[in-house]
Amino acid sequence: MDDSEEIAPAVQSILDAARERGGGGDRVSVTPRSLADAFEAAENDGRTPVIAEIKPTSPTAEGERTDDPVDLAQQMVAGGATALSVLTEPEHFGGSAATLERVRDAVDVPVLRKDFVLYESQLDVVEADVVLLIVRFLEAEGTDDLADLLTAARERGFQVLVETHTAAEVEKALDAGADIIGVNNRDLGELAVDLGTFEAVAPDVPEGVTLIAESGIQTADDVLRMRDAGADALLIGSAIMDHGETTDVEANTRRLTDADTDAIETTTDT
Repeated sequence: MDDSEEIAPAVQSILDAARERGGGGDRVSVTPRSLADAFEAAENDGRTPVIAEIKPTSPTAEGERTDDPVDLAQQMVAGGATALSVLTEPEHFGGSAATLERVRDAVDVPVLRKDFVLYESQLDVVEADVVLLIVRFLEAEGTDDLADLLTAARERGFQVLVETHTAAEVEKALDAGADIIGVNNRDLGELAVDLGTFEAVAPDVPEGVTLIAESGIQTADDVLRMRDAGADALLIGSAIMDHGETTDVEANTRRLTDADTDAIETTTDT
């Protein structure tokens, strides 16, 4: 694959930085908080399962959040977040392994390590409940290591979210043994966001695989749209963080986690 044609320059910069970052030290071993159990508990409680993302900044965001990440995490959980995603990529997102450690110690929900893992050694950085593997990034590296990385991550105790964007990438994820698949509505080649991406790709994911819609989910209507298309959960960052210092993160989270409930109540009232 010619990654210069497949990946936008801003994303290529992220990939280049990931390639240069080394791994951790000692082999990580984690007893994870179950993502499936957390999703089920949210459903039983009448909440939309939402993974709320803590990212101080990003190449596609305007501004930067300088709040204490632990305070943000606690606000998200208070707003009904089922799980949290914490950026540990430093150069482009202002994240760190230390931030994830602090957040995971402060909450009792599953925590996803959002980073750009290319090699097994990069799994050994910090304990988390879930790690991310991105099919497009591994393809750009010219490797066929997804199945091996899945196995290596699971051997350490991690649950693994495998991110895809196309039906072909979903097929590769399934062939590698993925049981949690994310469909990113953002095209890493153009950086454009289209919720129709999830709607087009979701039918290719079989029953029994946990399916997560990622990127571009801004409103309660967007939540309902993704849920109607088959999303078991949603990964939401910018709509909650908003990268404005005065944004009410708890209220933003609740607005999205209550979307299904609000829709049911509206239907009942009419």
